[in-house]
Amino acid sequence: MRNQSMIRRTVLAAGLTAAFALIPLSQVAAQDASADGSMQRSNQTVPDKAADAWITTKVKSEFGTSKAVKATDVSVTTVDGMVTLSGNVGSAQEKADAVRVAKSVKGVKGVDASALTVNASAEH
Repeated sequence: MRNQSMIRRTVLAAGLTAAFALIPLSQVAAQDASADGSMQRSNQTVPDKAADAWITTKVKSEFGTSKAVKATDVSVTTVDGMVTLSGNVGSAQEKADAVRVAKSVKGVKGVDASALTVNASAEH
């Protein structure tokens, strides 16, 4: 009985690990599919795209664990190591925290937060 339970847990853990390992690859595919509907060719190689997807995933997860940034209101995209943040934040401090958190992720070459707007009604 204990062996069956242990085997189930091991198989479940292995399945979850495999599923989480595929997330960056699925994001690469999604980014390719949603390239503004155009058929533009990118000079990025597959490893570069995978690295960008990993950076995007890591930035989002850092936002999720940070109390300073409301992760659900911030979108993250990465191209050639450059992270672009967009969406709405509640204050200028939250915007600064989002930039700081994104810059702290390994592999990030720079952060563009020009599309990240401060919601004026939430600031007061």
